[in-house]
Amino acid sequence: MTKHFCSLAIRYAAVLFTAGFLLVSCTNEPPPTPKDLAQEAIIPRPVSLEATGSSFRLTEKTKIYVQAIYPDLEQLGQELADMLNPATGLEISVKKTDKVPGAGHIYLALVGDEAGLGQEGYQLEITEKQLTLTANQSAGIFYGIQTLRQLLPASIELGEKQEGPWEIASGTIVDYPSYRHRGAMLDVARHFFSVEDVKRYIDLIALYKMNVLHLHLSDDQGWRIEIKSWPRLTEIGGSTKVGGGEGGFYTQEQYKDIVQYAADHYITIIPEIDMPGHTNAALASYAELNCDGQARKLYTGTEVGFSTFCTAKDTVYAFIDDVFRELAALTPGPYLHIGGDESHVTPMEDYIPFINRVQDIVAAHGKEVAGWDEIANAEMRPGTAVQLWAGTENAKMGVEKGAMLIMSPASKAYIDMKYDSTTELGLSWAGYIEVDTGYIWDPAAMAAAEGVDKNAILGVEAPLWTETVTNIKELEYMTFPRIPGIAEIGWTPPALRQWDEYKQRLGRQKARFEALGVNYYASPKVPWAE
Repeated sequence: MTKHFCSLAIRYAAVLFTAGFLLVSCTNEPPPTPKDLAQEAIIPRPVSLEATGSSFRLTEKTKIYVQAIYPDLEQLGQELADMLNPATGLEISVKKTDKVPGAGHIYLALVGDEAGLGQEGYQLEITEKQLTLTANQSAGIFYGIQTLRQLLPASIELGEKQEGPWEIASGTIVDYPSYRHRGAMLDVARHFFSVEDVKRYIDLIALYKMNVLHLHLSDDQGWRIEIKSWPRLTEIGGSTKVGGGEGGFYTQEQYKDIVQYAADHYITIIPEIDMPGHTNAALASYAELNCDGQARKLYTGTEVGFSTFCTAKDTVYAFIDDVFRELAALTPGPYLHIGGDESHVTPMEDYIPFINRVQDIVAAHGKEVAGWDEIANAEMRPGTAVQLWAGTENAKMGVEKGAMLIMSPASKAYIDMKYDSTTELGLSWAGYIEVDTGYIWDPAAMAAAEGVDKNAILGVEAPLWTETVTNIKELEYMTFPRIPGIAEIGWTPPALRQWDEYKQRLGRQKARFEALGVNYYASPKVPWAE
């Protein structure tokens, strides 16, 4: 059809229609499909969403344009292309540009200092002709891409070409997190998880805009990080696990690889070396860490509270200094987690000066301290984060001493708890945590009940302890579908969070879980969409 004919057709379209003639389109492209952005099952729920009732279609002509002056955008654009291309088969490429591209394309851009978006917020504008994703910083672009991913059919997650069309509902999303710490914790000490397992977990939590992975690297049953100045920690302490059998550990190169992989997904690693209790693996590796100078036997049970460093020995502090010196050099994030929980055989008159001295060691290596809520009994250095798990009074005391709070209440956020009495994996000492129980709580309201202001809350974190969890599929079963709910608590304002509405969105994640190969728990509380 010639350009001249198209011009005439457009000019006389009304006449032709009135005369009853069939007007043939001047292009081969079908019209945009009406779609309602407000009906999409996005988790976490965005702060603001306005639907316009149409859609943007990906085609073989679509390209991803990024601002040429920002190298991070080119990398993010390529990650978006790598996510889109296997299933669509469109071979979408990334192009650098100095101006806004024309119709039919995706555009990623940094806008400097857009009021309200902060460091992690983004704006997604979708029209029939263009998809534009803007943010103040590259983290916002990454999180916008996760939203875009959920606006596409779940088949986008598959690794080979699928049938289209590939259409994205039109409208505008303005979105940013409620809390700056949105985390998951993985206990690799009770049972060891490989580098690839950890990367798999990073992939899954990043989809829901989580930005912290807290690795519990040492406990009574295992020491999981290579410390070159104390090699027997891994040779002996890393040799076993709960129930016996082969343990495992990360070399420093492997740990660095995890840290970099996490950073590429805008996730910060917080390493934890638990002390003065939960230390039997270290006490078995080096006799001099014990007051009696006798190495302890390796432990493969699940009891807690029986071990402690000899807090009076200078050798212990030299050891801790070496451990944190090496770990700090490998960890670009701000925090080193010192544990501090359940040290039942350490008298408080020894515990408090120990925690104070360890905080000084951490600070000497340029890091800030995080610790379980018991550390609030000690002095709090500026920047310290107290992680509430059991002691609300401890949390309040920590805040009064100047600490920030990470909210991980065991009865709500511990995703190693059983879903119900029939769940084969997990424990139940903090109660059963079905999907609704894990979702229906508000960190600010919980803190306010103890007289703690919301501004003292750093964020939320969901710990997964692994006494009963032995492999990645069991990890996924305990984590999904609870972890998306914790992610939404950390991101979405409380006024926008309602269980009856959330469970509908969660139920529509079923196809995505299955496309991703996630071994999830099909909770009867959730209306799973076929």
